[in-house]
Amino acid sequence: MDTYLETERLALRRFTADDADLLIELDSDPAVMRYLTGGEATAPETVRARHLPSIVDGYAKWGGQLGLFAAYERDGGAFVGWFCLRPEPDGPREEAELGYRLRQSAWGRGYATEGSRGLLHKGFTALGLRMVWGETMTVNRGSRAVMEKVGMTLAGTLPTPASMAAVEGAEHGGVRYEITRAQWLRRRQDRKRP
Repeated sequence: MDTYLETERLALRRFTADDADLLIELDSDPAVMRYLTGGEATAPETVRARHLPSIVDGYAKWGGQLGLFAAYERDGGAFVGWFCLRPEPDGPREEAELGYRLRQSAWGRGYATEGSRGLLHKGFTALGLRMVWGETMTVNRGSRAVMEKVGMTLAGTLPTPASMAAVEGAEHGGVRYEITRAQWLRRRQDRKRP
């Protein structure tokens, strides 16, 4: 496996053109898609024709350093989902989105926090990022808790996109969390003090 990042329990690697079935299976779980599509599965042809090619193209665009990465348990090798650390398509390279989508079997095990911490560390120490941000629905308490655990702070609220108007909790809109490299470094120093 071409490892992009390892944490205590996870290994992240770049997706390949042969990984469509992993993404299709993940996006077919109504619980996983609850706050994204209201539980509707992503059509397999959409994954194969649009999503996966876009993911693979992103590696070339960002020199293999940023993008969407498949996550596996280091002990046993089970696929748990994906993490992303990537800029907006036309945004500055030094500002990246942090996100993840995990299988239900991986929920509640601390993987989202662990993988996110690992990506923040890599982004701020090795990839030259200045700021990392994440967005979720206001009612998605689980994702909000992960962002707070890794030191991100609430930066503002977001309107609900028209495409998500039927999703549970859409009337409450979304939230954006951010952390800068300077804030991340301060947080690390504070944790090291006795």
